[in-house]
Amino acid sequence: MAWNWAGTDIGKTHHHTVVLNNDGEVVLSRKVINDEPELLNLISEVLELGEDVVWSVDVADGMASLLISLLLNHEQTIVYLPGLAVNRASAGYRGLGKTDAKDARVIADQSRMRRDLHVLTPEGELTAELRVMTDRRADLVKVRKTNRLHVQVLSIFPALEHALELTNTGPLVLLSGYQTPAALRRLGRRRLTTWLRNRRTRSAEELATAAVDAAERQHTRLPGEAAIARVVRDLALELLGLHEKIHELDKLIEARFREHELAPVISSMPGIGPLLGAEFLAATGGDLSRFPSADRLAAFSGVAPVPRNSGNVNGNLHRPRRYHRGLQRVFYRSAMISIRTCPESRAFYDRKRAEKKTHKHAVLALARRRVNVLFAMIRDRKRYQSAPSDAAAA
Repeated sequence: MAWNWAGTDIGKTHHHTVVLNNDGEVVLSRKVINDEPELLNLISEVLELGEDVVWSVDVADGMASLLISLLLNHEQTIVYLPGLAVNRASAGYRGLGKTDAKDARVIADQSRMRRDLHVLTPEGELTAELRVMTDRRADLVKVRKTNRLHVQVLSIFPALEHALELTNTGPLVLLSGYQTPAALRRLGRRRLTTWLRNRRTRSAEELATAAVDAAERQHTRLPGEAAIARVVRDLALELLGLHEKIHELDKLIEARFREHELAPVISSMPGIGPLLGAEFLAATGGDLSRFPSADRLAAFSGVAPVPRNSGNVNGNLHRPRRYHRGLQRVFYRSAMISIRTCPESRAFYDRKRAEKKTHKHAVLALARRRVNVLFAMIRDRKRYQSAPSDAAAA
C-alpha cells in the first residue's frame, strides 16, 4: 500500500508541511498560515496526493490545536514527535542550516521510519477542561514562589523567618499586618491572637506565640527595616491572593473531576484525591487503549527504569529520558501519600527499604507497582479493595 507521510513544523503564525512518499521522496513542501481556511486547503491538497496519510507534528497543543482538531475532524492519523527528538534527529540529515522546511522533512521522515510515536486522539470536553485547569493551577503554583519573601524577612527579622512556614496561609496573614520585632512586641501575644482569629487564621494562638517569642529574641533594628517591611507586606498580600485563586481553582477541578465516569474508580485508589485524579485524566483522558499493557503506561509515566547496558556492563538501570512528567508526579506523589495512609503500601515500602533501597527508589518501586493496580482497576471498572493478600500489590 502506498502511504504518504506529512510532517509539519509548527509555528505561531505559520506552519510548514512536507509530504514524503514511501521512498522518502518529497512530493509536497508548503508554508501555510495558521488559519482555518488555509489549513483546510492544505489538508485537501495533501489528501489529493493519496488518501492514506500519516500526519506528524512536533507540538501537540497550543499553537497546533487548530490543525490537530481539523485533522481529527477529517479522521486523519496524527503522531507526535517531540521537538527535542526533531533537533537530535536533524543532525543526521544533510545540511548544517536550520529551516522550517528541513525540520518538517525530518518530522515526516522520522514518522515514516518509526513505529513508536504517540498517536494523538480526540480529547473529550471534560478532560480538555481538566487539562486546562490543572495546567493553570501548575502555573499559579510556579508563580507562588516564596524565595523572595524568605530573603526579605531574613534581612530584617531572622528569628521570625526561622519560626514561620511561609508557604502556609497563617504566616502570610501575619506578615500582611506585622513585619518587625518592635511591632509584634508592642501588640503582644493576646492581641495578636485576637487579630489573627478575626481573620480566620488556623492555630492563631500557636502562631501568635511563635511570632512574639521570635520578637523577644531580637531587639536590634536592622538597616532598611521600614522599606523592607513594606515589601514584605506587599509580597505577603500577593501570595495570599494567589493562595485564594488556587483554592477556588481546586474547588472547580474537584467538581469537574467528580463528573467523570472514572472518578469513583480512580479516587478509590489510596493516595489519589480529586487533584491528582484530575491530573491523571488530563494526561491520559481516561483512555488507556493506547497503552497495550501496564508496562507501557509505567514507561510513559517515567516510573519504570530502562536498561543502559554496554559491553560487559549488564543490569544497569536508569530513569527513562522521555516520559510524561505530569504522570510521574501523579504516581510518585500518590505513592508518598499512600505510605502514610495505606497499610499495604507501607508494608511494600518497608520491604523495599529493608532490601537496602534508598527512600526515593523505594517510592518509585511502589509507584511502579501501583501503576499495575490502577491499570487493572480502570480496565475492569472496579474500585480498589484492600485485602491482606494484596499487601504485595499495593
